[in-house]
Amino acid sequence: MDTTKLLDRVRGILLNPATEWGAIAGETTTVSELYKNYIMLLATIPAIFGFIKGSLIGFDVPLLGFYRVGIGAGISGMVITYAMSLAQIYVVALVVDTLAPTFGAQKNMLQALKTVAYAFTAAWVAGIGQIVPWLGTLIALAGAAYSIYLLYLGLPRTMGCPPERAVAYTAVSIVAAIILSLIIGAVVGAVTGSVGSSGPSLGSDTVQFDKNSPLGKLEGYATKLEEASKKVEAAQQSGDAKAQGEALGAMFGAAMGGGSVEALAPEKLRTFVPEALGGLPRTTISVERNGAVGLQIAEAKASFGNDAGRVIDLEITDAGSTKGMLALAGMASLEEDRKTDQGFSKTYRDDGRMVHEEWDNGGHGEYLKVIGERFTVKVSGTVESIEVLKAALDEIDLDGLEALKDEGVKEG
Repeated sequence: MDTTKLLDRVRGILLNPATEWGAIAGETTTVSELYKNYIMLLATIPAIFGFIKGSLIGFDVPLLGFYRVGIGAGISGMVITYAMSLAQIYVVALVVDTLAPTFGAQKNMLQALKTVAYAFTAAWVAGIGQIVPWLGTLIALAGAAYSIYLLYLGLPRTMGCPPERAVAYTAVSIVAAIILSLIIGAVVGAVTGSVGSSGPSLGSDTVQFDKNSPLGKLEGYATKLEEASKKVEAAQQSGDAKAQGEALGAMFGAAMGGGSVEALAPEKLRTFVPEALGGLPRTTISVERNGAVGLQIAEAKASFGNDAGRVIDLEITDAGSTKGMLALAGMASLEEDRKTDQGFSKTYRDDGRMVHEEWDNGGHGEYLKVIGERFTVKVSGTVESIEVLKAALDEIDLDGLEALKDEGVKEG
């Protein structure tokens, strides 16, 4: 195994995909070499880190508390995840190859396997994020989103499909990948005991989607990624370190679906934290804005309580450059309605806004709303009922917050 070559390929496909896909398309290799030198190595990342998170670190399960998968079940799940991931790559490649003529591309199973394997790089690398508290899911979503972009960018080069048909080709291929991922999740969940559609018409020469439809939004998303990629390449050629940093930040923002966004300044976010909430005076407050490589997130936290020990906590988060993750969640129409002997958990849409609520019979709950596909407002605490938390959240100026959804969003 040539470790240097492996790392160079990972860096190339993640940081300079347009150039790297050209090299990949012309490479001579075999199925066994692809698996031995790349797929079998990268696919270990999510399997291993999933085991570390589930069996060694553990995680919080809503309504049930802190939970770890047993070591034996965790190892079994890791092995099954790994084995099925290896099979998944090949099956998705078969789908890509089979669909090739439909989208004006050339059938070539080896090229299809190269395309899928290298496009999956971002999702595999993002598997490391499973061990990061709170941000793990966001990192996984970002990795999946970037893999979609890599597939979109690679199909015209490796499979020879017309660029204008790459979005539809990508969308149908991703549907197959999602279905296979759900199957893998179900099988692994059955082993570990962890909690765990039709495609577009293919008959026409050109597939067009309404810009507000899920596939239409995917097309717009892919276009933004392509534009960001071109800026990164231009910045690299210029040799300007500052320009390279800014372009890379914009690229990461585009990969997360949010583009370049400056999160609200702490003093502005602070104005949405009231002096009292639910009839309780404010006892603590903290507001901060953090950023790295051009990405920003701002958060305000406050507690409200009295001498009797009654406390309500408030969190207002400006997703900033990662706001696209909220939009993607909304686009997917995520819904949940789960009830147990301990309580319930619901996710739904109310007046166009995503809502999540949890309650356990011990008297503790949380209530969250997504505002303007950019902000989240959550109240939690030990109170009489979920209705108390709903009433408390309604005291926040949600319409005023939503009015700021485009503030700091940079064009281009």
